[in-house]
Amino acid sequence: MSQHPAPSIETSNRIWTLPNAISFLRLLGVPLFLYLFLGVEKDIAAVVVLMIGGSTDWVDGYVARRMNSVSRLGELLDPFADRLYIVAILVAFTVREVIPLWLLAALVAREAVLGVVLVILRRHGYGPPPVHYVGKTGTFLLLASFPLILLSKAVPSIEWWMAPVAWGLTWWALGLYWCACLLYVVQAARVLRADRAERPS
Repeated sequence: MSQHPAPSIETSNRIWTLPNAISFLRLLGVPLFLYLFLGVEKDIAAVVVLMIGGSTDWVDGYVARRMNSVSRLGELLDPFADRLYIVAILVAFTVREVIPLWLLAALVAREAVLGVVLVILRRHGYGPPPVHYVGKTGTFLLLASFPLILLSKAVPSIEWWMAPVAWGLTWWALGLYWCACLLYVVQAARVLRADRAERPS
């Protein structure tokens, strides 16, 4: 029996797609979380919002590939929603002293290094390097660990076992986050080296 190649997934310019709608809803969860956590200090409700936002991190991409509705807007919205969630959580958790400053510094330093790499690539006419699964895994673990950290603080009776689990995931996420950053640096260096080699002397 002959086998047919799997259909390729094309990137479209469509805006109103189901995956994009999911990403928009994830974005709306950020101000809702900030209001619940910093405004009225409803920590359990804030945990629920974070869990929904973190669990749907992969849903939009999965639906886009499954329905062959990958769009250029979606390719921008998904990582933007991830970054916005992480930044909002870091700021809110730091304000209420849920996480130590060293964790904030480690994550901000990673973003700063990646930002410099992107600026250098852009100056040479290149876009950002392709998203690596190591970075996506680190982001997923980070978005999964934050609600658990908050839950361990909000429910003292489970803190004795929830906190080690949450911080274990956080350490894994931080390690993968920096590994992905180093991979992006290596990819960028190879691109720039190849570009320099192709230029006439």
